[in-house]
Amino acid sequence: MGLSEIRERVAKAERDAGRAEGSVNLIAVSKVQPLARVEAVLQQGHRLFGENKVQEARDKWPDFMERYDGVDVHLVGPLQTNKARQAMELFSAIHSVDRPKLAKTLARLAQETGGCPDLFVQVNTGEEEQKAGVLPAEADAFIKEVRDMDLPLKGLMCIPPVEETPSLHFSLLAKIAERNGLEGLSMGMSADFEEAIALGATHVRVGSAIFGERDYG
Repeated sequence: MGLSEIRERVAKAERDAGRAEGSVNLIAVSKVQPLARVEAVLQQGHRLFGENKVQEARDKWPDFMERYDGVDVHLVGPLQTNKARQAMELFSAIHSVDRPKLAKTLARLAQETGGCPDLFVQVNTGEEEQKAGVLPAEADAFIKEVRDMDLPLKGLMCIPPVEETPSLHFSLLAKIAERNGLEGLSMGMSADFEEAIALGATHVRVGSAIFGERDYG
């Protein structure tokens, strides 16, 4: 596959859904990808990337940001509170705000530094014990809590259970966002991003379909 084909599929999904061209942000998830593959995508003009870990991003992106203008990197994986300061320096958006302790830490650091990346609340739509995210029944209260801290909350994020129909989870996330007046919907990955776009995704997170399968060694 590759970047050009994924871009074409995103554009077609936008058209099919009656949405404006360019209304969906394509996040190229570059976690555990060789630097040569990442640079090849940069050389094709793509500038929005996603990473799962603060340390990997810190080792990878400062050099690329010096050499390529306009690069944005989003954190799409879990964030430990002790890495929050580094995350706020590295990323333009954090998609995994999932608990009050993390929100309070980000709010304190935002007061100290005078700035904060865009934030997305992660919702555990499948209510999976092993997965991070606020439960759907608790999402409204947590969204209010984050807003009361004057944090720049832009939307919601979910990762549907692998064995369930993703559209059910995308629809649930969209409903929670709508009733809370949030426009950002970070949902959809390599296997299901077209469904996500049809249901309102503003950010899709595509990795292996752009870069090739990851080699975890």
